[in-house]
Parts: sequence; C-alpha cells; structure tokens
Amino acid sequence: MSMYGREDETWERLTEVSLTFLIERARLGKVTSYTELNTTLERRTGLAAFDFEREIDRRAMGHLLGLVVIRNRPVTGLMISALVHYLDANDAGPGFYTLAKQLRRLPQRATSDEKLSFWINQVNGIHAYYSPSR
Repeated sequence: MSMYGREDETWERLTEVSLTFLIERARLGKVTSYTELNTTLERRTGLAAFDFEREIDRRAMGHLLGLVVIRNRPVTGLMISALVHYLDANDAGPGFYTLAKQLRRLPQRATSDEKLSFWINQVNGIHAYYSPSR
C-alpha cells in the first residue's frame, strides 16, 4: 500500500531511522527541528527528502512522526515526537497536539497553557527516560 506516495517498506525504514535519531537527541538532552530530522533522514536512508513547500509532504512528515510515537510510546509511555519543533519555535507543531488529543493525553479543548505544559512534560520525560545516567 502506498501512503503519501511512499510504500510500506519505505515508511518502516523512515520510522526506524527517525526513532533512532530522536533517541540519540534525547540521550544528549536536546530537541531537534523538522528540517534537521528531514536532512538526517535523507542522509541516513538515501531516500528523497520531504519538501516542506508542499502540503502533502508536510502531512507526510506528520504521518511519520505519528508512526514513531506509536512505535515508541509502549516503551516510554511518552510522545517522543515532542522533541521535534519548527525552526525558531519554542514548542511542537499542531500535529503533535492533535495526536495527543487522539491518544487522549490532552483534553479536546486544551488551552494554550495546557498544551505548553503537556509538551514540556513530554520533552522532560523523554530526556529523563533516555538519560545516560538512567
């Protein structure tokens, strides 16, 4: 089956490489950007990068991050995609909060403060989970 113009095997590879990269960032106590993740995926997989000028590729990246969360959440209980944000932004993108609501981690009518607090808790939790001293 093809989703966003990429085959299942491709999504599997992108998910695996994305999760590995995000765990690396978590172990360093860092966050990353969509741009850095995209560049890393292209370099590590040899696959075409997502073109963020195109709506379909922005949605595809959101789909990928959802796959990463689904893979990692049973292990950590957290949303590792919290580590990915826009360049020059201080929190996650809207897709992160939409997924949090779908997973019933945030109320449907969460305030801006509730969203920010949730995001901070996710980032701190991921960093603590993957801390080298753990």
